[in-house]
Amino acid sequence: MRNTVFIHTNPKQAVGALVARHALIRNSAAPERFDVRIIDTSDFPAFGRYEGRSYLREGKHAVWRNDDLQSFTPLRFAVPELMGYAGRAVLTDPDIFALADINHLLERDMGSAAVLARQMPADSRRPLHYASSVMLLDCARLRHWRWEEDFDKTFRGERDYRDWMWLLLEPPGSVAPLEPEWNDFDRLTPQTRLLHNTHRRTQPWKTGLPVDYTLRERGPFDFLRRWTNRHYQEHPDPKQEALVYSLLADLLDTGEVTREELKAEMAANHVRHDSLRLVDRYRGWQLLDAVA
Repeated sequence: MRNTVFIHTNPKQAVGALVARHALIRNSAAPERFDVRIIDTSDFPAFGRYEGRSYLREGKHAVWRNDDLQSFTPLRFAVPELMGYAGRAVLTDPDIFALADINHLLERDMGSAAVLARQMPADSRRPLHYASSVMLLDCARLRHWRWEEDFDKTFRGERDYRDWMWLLLEPPGSVAPLEPEWNDFDRLTPQTRLLHNTHRRTQPWKTGLPVDYTLRERGPFDFLRRWTNRHYQEHPDPKQEALVYSLLADLLDTGEVTREELKAEMAANHVRHDSLRLVDRYRGWQLLDAVA
């Protein structure tokens, strides 16, 4: 089976997923060596069973909503099954854009690990854990990943969703660290390999739109934060906006996305309403000049 990159998404992030796929292909010297598959929650009937139900998250009960911006995250753990528990795969979020050849990740030595992911340090609130938003997977070593069964356990209170997402439930030694440049959080430098617009409220293609995700801020000023963060904010790095819209311009120019389709996404509040203007502004924008 050929190595495959999986981009998991839902209808709200479908444009991001298309841009992400284009970046993977455009920035590879040998795109014929891998496949790219976009997997969408709308193609997985299992999600319908959980709408409005209570599940365990960070030791508390939360309500599952399929229209949340990040409702696709359980599909991270569907990849080995979709690969027939064979071969190599990379899993990415739909807000992650390749700046390097993904073959360098797909074909690297994994040693004895089944998963490579960015390691996140422990702090006063959180244990040492891993960011599962980008994972290199040796699928033959992940036969215990049964995403529907494991997702169901969060609704029965048998596993915590956070621990699942943070790879805290994996056998000791089976997860190894991945360099931060392969999951670079809102940081665009010459070393960045996969840029992740991980701060939801500043995703560049959503600036000005009403927030459509569950706000989880904690602390004494929760109410104030929720009140003031009701709309997506401008990304602090204009180069990241330029990158996304230069890639989207490519898709419009080749017809992979039509202007009518983009207008429909704008009308649905999935992308910002000035997207056509930004496509025209950033068409032909060169990343190398911007980060040199």
